[in-house]
Amino acid sequence: MANCLVAQSGGPTSVINATLAGVVKGNQLNQVYDIVYGGLHGVEGILQEMLVDLTHMSEEENYVLRQTPASALGSCRYKLKRSNTADFERIFEVLEKYDIETMFYIGGNDSMDTVAALSEYAEAHGITNHRFVGCPKTVDNDLMVTDHCPGYGSAAKFIANTALQTWLDVNVYTREEVFVLETMGRDAGWLAASACLSGIVDLVVLPEVAFNKEVFLEEVRKSIKEKNKCYVVVSEGVRYADGTYLAAGEAKNDGFGHAVLGGAGNAVKNLILDSGAAKRVKVQDLSTAQRCHATDQSFVDVEESFKLGLSAHMRSADKGFTGMMVGVKRVEGDVYNVEYFATKASNVANHVKSFPVEWMLPNYRGVAKEALDYMRPLIEGSPVIRYKDGVQQYVVPFYMRKK
Repeated sequence: MANCLVAQSGGPTSVINATLAGVVKGNQLNQVYDIVYGGLHGVEGILQEMLVDLTHMSEEENYVLRQTPASALGSCRYKLKRSNTADFERIFEVLEKYDIETMFYIGGNDSMDTVAALSEYAEAHGITNHRFVGCPKTVDNDLMVTDHCPGYGSAAKFIANTALQTWLDVNVYTREEVFVLETMGRDAGWLAASACLSGIVDLVVLPEVAFNKEVFLEEVRKSIKEKNKCYVVVSEGVRYADGTYLAAGEAKNDGFGHAVLGGAGNAVKNLILDSGAAKRVKVQDLSTAQRCHATDQSFVDVEESFKLGLSAHMRSADKGFTGMMVGVKRVEGDVYNVEYFATKASNVANHVKSFPVEWMLPNYRGVAKEALDYMRPLIEGSPVIRYKDGVQQYVVPFYMRKK
């Protein structure tokens, strides 16, 4: 038997390690590979031959790994460009050296492009002894083809509960006040929309529709007039009709050609104060917390992420399985259930699944029942989180361990 390699890339989630745990456990249950290597810091680390042996991970460590936030193998924002043949040659050199037959890459849009690019290179050069399999993750829930993305359910659960908790907090005072909650979401509004699961959101502003300042401010005034309060949720990627971000002055480039955003909440605050729509505005930017708050994991999310890793490993026993991503398909019926399927990674790479415009209510007044019905099963249940001295247990990241 040959060996396999699993690595992680892009922004972490609170359940990304559950997929890693699934790949490792899958090989322990059905030994397709002699050694399961972990690649530190994605393709960036693989290029530098930064590998660790995960083959004999204990049951205890595998369990705690599933509740460990962030990427236990480390991540990267390294762009594997098809024009850079030196990178491809180096990666295949490493795969050959360690007799790695299959590389599992856990990540989002750009990671699926890496899977597609490596499989295309292998095919173009007649390389048949190395294969590439994508495992999706992203809190943004913006990957095409798959019903939803591992990582989204837990982030949505954290956001919905944070919205409820901060709403209760802001309402203890009789004073006039607007509360603005800012979520991630560069191109898609799935995360901001999830706040509506709390049932308390007055206005939600998503990137899918150009921001209309006048309409928004009028709705703020109405809410203030009716109840002296207004709870607003805004996605970081909200733009005006000309494509300018609300927080354009904060935007930078992350190396992939993406805008690195932040500050939409404060931009909304300034709009409200400058217009006189309200006298007081408080902003809460969820920032990194929404993707790594693992003590608020969704049980459904953890289980699906783990089983996706198992499914990816099982499918890789097929010697012709390469250039594919394993996705999640919702099974029709009265009770929520899913099954796993495979699609070409190229069907997912470089595309964005937007929040359906038809699920958005007019004038920023929330989301439709169809949206709530779609999101609600994804946040159900809570796994048993193990603690030590009051703090959650976690697996020491493999890139922090001494050799």
